[in-house]
Amino acid sequence: MYQAIIGYGILAVMMVMILKKKATAAFCFAMLPVIGAVLCGFGAKDILGFVNKGETTMWKTAILFIFSVCYFSTMNDAGLFDPLVKALVRKAGNNVTMIMVATSLIAMVGHMDGASASTYLITIPVMLPIYKRMHLNPLVLLLLVGLSTGIMNLVPWGGPTIRAATAIGYDATQLWVEMIPMQVFGLLVSVVGAVLCGRMEKKRLAKEGYDLSQTASEQEGGTADMDTSLARSKLFWINLLLTVAVIAMLVFTKITPFLIFMFGTLIAMMINYPDMELQSKLLKKYSPNCIDLTVTLLCAGVFLGVFANAGIITKMAQVLINLLPAFLLRYLHLIMGVLGAPIGMIMGPDPYYYAVMPLIIETVAPYGVTATEVAHAMLIGENVALSVSPCVATTFLGVGLAGVELNDHIKFTFKWEWLVSIIMLVFAVIVGIA
Repeated sequence: MYQAIIGYGILAVMMVMILKKKATAAFCFAMLPVIGAVLCGFGAKDILGFVNKGETTMWKTAILFIFSVCYFSTMNDAGLFDPLVKALVRKAGNNVTMIMVATSLIAMVGHMDGASASTYLITIPVMLPIYKRMHLNPLVLLLLVGLSTGIMNLVPWGGPTIRAATAIGYDATQLWVEMIPMQVFGLLVSVVGAVLCGRMEKKRLAKEGYDLSQTASEQEGGTADMDTSLARSKLFWINLLLTVAVIAMLVFTKITPFLIFMFGTLIAMMINYPDMELQSKLLKKYSPNCIDLTVTLLCAGVFLGVFANAGIITKMAQVLINLLPAFLLRYLHLIMGVLGAPIGMIMGPDPYYYAVMPLIIETVAPYGVTATEVAHAMLIGENVALSVSPCVATTFLGVGLAGVELNDHIKFTFKWEWLVSIIMLVFAVIVGIA
């Protein structure tokens, strides 16, 4: 009981410090569990052993994240995604519904690197001038980009899936492969949502008396302002084949994922930017996108190692089991899946996966619910509502690029993202994923 109280206390302090920005997530994950272990009576030798065990499950994940971001950032700079983006914009024309669908599709393509920042930077500057010309609501733009981003973010090089895989000691790629049917279903739902948004916007524009005769393709967004000095259009097909090969090896082989991206990045750099000085500059350019989460991942290894190996999570789960009605415990992971959007929005991804998920796993394990089923259920809501979380830095990038207020974005977007997350969860339960 004492260890459980310490565990819940550490968890509460961690949430408050992160949410109120009193300390970084990395600091909380590294320092607070050690303090908790000391309060539970463990010595330095025991604590070091816990930490070492935690880090052995973490380092491969950290390397995977670094090289996957570098790979897709290289492909983005080389212009691999540009032809598809431009084709979608031209195809949309002045058709409001097609503009909405194009927004969703561009965001899906833009999020191939698993980084929200690049998705926003690819999609919003391209589409916002079109939305302004057509008098469309920029909040709809953020909704569609956020929805596609959240669903695409289930890829194994996306932050949440890596976090979830780390929390359960599972391979991130395998976790994603198991969720592919759910992800495809979610992407279809997002396209349907784009069509519905298009119809609603057409009705609003007609009611307000706007003329839809202007062609959106007359102004293809912000593409003219983008730096094209790194583009390698002549190497498009080579880059496409390389990317297809990388993804195919991830899905169909048992090669360690970080090795695939490591060699993929080296080959991509050699093909597109053979100059060593330029390669060095590009790696420095990509590093800010890698360092923050990598540091947090490694520090989370301390939290997971201490709480799991010291038995603190087990004690916390026992207290939770004693408090909840027995008939609810078996379905606790599904309850968390339903509430994942609001809970994930409030606390952010790090506490959600590294602190709460292990607790849920311990609680439902006696009922035959596997750790992967818990991960599948809890990934849905938090991922889909990623774009409205004030605990995620890229949320502010998105609202800044779109020129809207955060509170307006949350009020407009959250209810729809939460609904989509519940629809995806129901589908996951029906097909046996969650």
